[in-house]
Amino acid sequence: MSSNIYALSISAQATLDMHSLNNEGGEGNQITTRMVNIVGEDRRMYNVNAISGDMLKHIQAEHLFRLLSGRQDAPLCAGCREFNANRISADVEYGKAIGGKSDAEAISLLLQRCALDDLAGNLITAGKRSIPRKSVAEFSWVVGLPDLTTTDSYFHVKYASERSAGARAAEKGEEQRAANLGQAIFHRPASSGVYAVVANFEMARIGFNDITQTYAVDEAQRRARYRALLESILYAFIEPNGAMRGTQNPHIVDFQGVVAVSSGVAPAPTMSPINSHYREQLRGVQEALERMRPGAVALHEFDSLAQFSQVMTELVETTAPYTLSYRGA
Repeated sequence: MSSNIYALSISAQATLDMHSLNNEGGEGNQITTRMVNIVGEDRRMYNVNAISGDMLKHIQAEHLFRLLSGRQDAPLCAGCREFNANRISADVEYGKAIGGKSDAEAISLLLQRCALDDLAGNLITAGKRSIPRKSVAEFSWVVGLPDLTTTDSYFHVKYASERSAGARAAEKGEEQRAANLGQAIFHRPASSGVYAVVANFEMARIGFNDITQTYAVDEAQRRARYRALLESILYAFIEPNGAMRGTQNPHIVDFQGVVAVSSGVAPAPTMSPINSHYREQLRGVQEALERMRPGAVALHEFDSLAQFSQVMTELVETTAPYTLSYRGA
């Protein structure tokens, strides 16, 4: 594998059964699962179950937080040490420190002070400022493949001894019988199917200040953050946290696809697995790029979660983040 990674991408199909990782909310006693409209490879419109990229990124960020906690070579700000959603904007000392400083200086201080804000990105609102730090990680929606994904709603009851006679009388049919026994009624969705996953990671931007076009942390810190990021990506697919995992922990049946890595200023290509020929498409892109930049892009195909784990583990053990170099930097 390449020793210095500029970018890494994942294009994969995940088979998940009986999950409810991402929902839109509820109406009455009915939980509504998240559905989206997509165009399939046959150019027809489909309505399919999906898991938002926000959810997948939260899953990865939670694993990353645990990996970074307590490490001396990858510090966390006061907000991130408590896994506060506002992260460095909740760090009072940071808010004081950026008072009177330029946006570039505020970003450099963020990069030095917090590995999680560096990797996950943030909108700095401390000190009455509004300064964006773009995330290193980018996740697409996890989209169910048409004709290979389905969602059903399941009837559940919960014993409720305090339920009033009036409330019980208002129930109808099967629900009325359950209510007469003092039980609360609810309907819960569960989805099963094959899902398309696309993600991209800009490894060269770890510790990089996009305003000054320089690195704010040393190579040792960049390498520590890089290794933690790779590990958190692996864990996100081994243990996909999310909603309703207490009783609907998803069955991970299969995970197969392609990890693309680039060494040098070439993107790591992606192709949505909604297209059944996505592997062939990625091979074609890699072959075309090889003519312009020999050895710049490598593809690592995997046909199981075990093989994906081996690919990611080897990357952790044998590679480092690429270092950008600009004139005047």
